[in-house]
Amino acid sequence: MAEPLRLIRAAQQLRAAVDRLQFAAPVSHVYNPLVYAWEPHTDYLRRFGQGPKRVVFLGMNPGPFGMAQTGVPFGEVSAVRDWLGVRGAVSRPQREHPRRPVTGFECHRSEVSGRRLWGLFAERFSSADHFFKEHIVLNYCPLVFVEESGRNRTPDKLSIAEKEALFAVCDRHLRDSVSALQPQWLVAVGDFAFQRASMLNSHLQSSNSHLPRLGRILHPSPASPAANRDWAAVATRQLVELGVWTGTGS
Repeated sequence: MAEPLRLIRAAQQLRAAVDRLQFAAPVSHVYNPLVYAWEPHTDYLRRFGQGPKRVVFLGMNPGPFGMAQTGVPFGEVSAVRDWLGVRGAVSRPQREHPRRPVTGFECHRSEVSGRRLWGLFAERFSSADHFFKEHIVLNYCPLVFVEESGRNRTPDKLSIAEKEALFAVCDRHLRDSVSALQPQWLVAVGDFAFQRASMLNSHLQSSNSHLPRLGRILHPSPASPAANRDWAAVATRQLVELGVWTGTGS
């Protein structure tokens, strides 16, 4: 089976599995972009999921103004629309928090993390096609967790039982994605993604499966003071020091 079809099938299985999970307070709303933004998500995988990939970048979960709107990991609207050229209809979650509306490609809020990540790739590579020849960006968890106040709640803050159930299905999806893409490098964007990537590699090592090299870069979130001091330069230096990138642009 061609890699994009394998990735789409894995995403379908993940979509169904996470939809069966239950989450308690303080989570009041759960968004699954693999349901209501399935069209742009599959457009992304079809366009750019041809493997093998030398590098898989792994994020944590959708941001409220990124993948929650566009269905694309770190999916800042202008980057997805203008640089990636991804298209597709976006509907709305079944239960929508009034402070976190989904307006799809009409969203006027910018996802800073996505703007920084895709901005770095756009600056370094001549085109999206050039970037995706060897790279792809995936998220570990597809769900958005919203508290009653409208505050975003990250997967690491869920209860122990909720994390166990969620991580089991997300780990399976990550294994399937790595199996399809056969990357040389699995580069985590932030500490949470690195923890999950490390768990994956422990499993792959014990099963004698394809074992990518692990790396980590600073998460581009504006909540991190370090990320607000020229994140692109910091991330580039980290990738060069790892040996993922050379010192010159591609």
